[in-house]
Parts: sequence; C-alpha cells; structure tokens
Amino acid sequence: MLKVDSPIVSVDWLYDNINADNLIILDATIQKVGAKADSKKKKKQIKNAVFFDLKNTFLDTEGKYPNTIPSENHFEKEVQQLGINKDSCIVVYDDLGVYSAPRAWWLFRTFGFINIAVLNGGFLAWEEAGYTIESKKERESTVGNFVANLNKDKVSETEEVLIASHNKKNILDARSKGRFYATEPEPRKDLRVGHIPNSKSLPYVELQVDGKMKSKEELQKMFSEINPKEEEMIFSCGSGITACILALGAEISERINYSVYDGSWTEWASRLELPVEK
Repeated sequence: MLKVDSPIVSVDWLYDNINADNLIILDATIQKVGAKADSKKKKKQIKNAVFFDLKNTFLDTEGKYPNTIPSENHFEKEVQQLGINKDSCIVVYDDLGVYSAPRAWWLFRTFGFINIAVLNGGFLAWEEAGYTIESKKERESTVGNFVANLNKDKVSETEEVLIASHNKKNILDARSKGRFYATEPEPRKDLRVGHIPNSKSLPYVELQVDGKMKSKEELQKMFSEINPKEEEMIFSCGSGITACILALGAEISERINYSVYDGSWTEWASRLELPVEK
C-alpha cells in the first residue's frame, strides 16, 4: 500500500507511483480571489484526477462566512462519495501551483486522515514535466469507507483568536502586506480593512518560489525567526484558504503546534464589535 512520508510530493514521485492501487488524485482548484474566470479556456487535469469541490461541497454549506469547516458527518459522507477509503493514499493539487490544494490537505488532516500530500508545483509543474494530462472528466465512484475524526485543536474560533490577540500570541496573516496594512482594498466589498490587533504579516507568497513551496531548511529558518520560542501559532487569511499554505509550510518545517482561524479576516472584519488595526 502506498504511503506518503511528507506533506508534499514532487511531480516525479507522483509519476513513479501513478499506478498504485490505493492512490487517489484530487484536483482542488478554485478561482483566485479577485481573478476573473477564463470561460474560453478548456479545463485540463492530471489523468484520473477527481474534482474536490472546496467552494460548493467541502465547507459548511449553511455557514455565515465563506469556506468555513464542514461538520464531521458532512465531510465523511462527501469524501466517501469520491471513492476514498481509510487505506487510500491521496495526492491533492491545484492549477495555480500551490494555492488551494493546501486547504484540502488541511481539511483531511483536521479530520484525522494523514496519508495525504500536496503536489508541489501543482498542475503547472506536472504539465511542464510533460506528464499525461486529459480534459476534465466526471467519474463514477464506488462509495468508500473513509472515516472522519475531527481534531478541534487544528481549528481556532474568533473567541480564541481574540484572547490570543489580547495576549500578543502568534497570529500570522497570509494575506498580502497591502491588505494587512490597509494600503489596498479588500476583494470582498464592504469589508473593513486592516488586520487583527497584534497579528503579524506573513504573506503566503513568501513561503514559495515559482509556484512551489520553499525547501524544508528555508521554511524552518523562516518560522524560527518569526516564532523563536516555538509557541502555538494561529494562521489567518481572507477566508481560510491561503492560511492553509502557512499550515503546510509549518508542517514541512516540523512546526506542528498551529491552528487555522476558521472565519479568518472575513469574519473578524464583519463583526463590528471586534477591534481592527491598520
């Protein structure tokens, strides 16, 4: 049975293991916030990939804020519908390098499934390597026996973040510095600008080079400088997607004492009773 021993794998590793019986390849692509969809461009995917719908399925469909975490029962049922089993090995990717795939990776990890890795460089790296791609296909799957087991320690709610803010704990924000310091507008209209008081700016792009995650050594150096005492970290962003890139970087660098702020800036800025810094 195929197993991954790292939070990320290379396109060469995936190619070498593409025929493993328990391998499931997930395409977790979403449109980048603020970007316009190219309706003329035909969707391509890695051969045999299954679409993992972050925007319509794998979230709290009744949630007040975008992309919040689904219930244990909902996640388990929908993952089973994709044909995923307890002994599956999952590689997840997206079309933008490493952008939304870490959100899918984090969801699985948070629901107790660890045999999953992000494809470093995503579809772009796979295509560049000359490996097999295909037009998007809908696939019928046999219902799997996946079991979800929520680890609540990996998720932070607003009340916990407020306490961490008061106590000047490590809250790291993955948005751009322009959004953090309120020198550029939020892509979501009518949302307050600025950042959570006492949080620090760590744009997710600083963890990457050319659409791939930086090396383990580079990420370890980065997190050591930001968090020398290795205290607990809370990762935030606009709506919980790119905060998971910080979570992936932390995991690669063996810093596992972290959580993701579920509502992120969208919830914080929407709740007018909460303070904002600029």
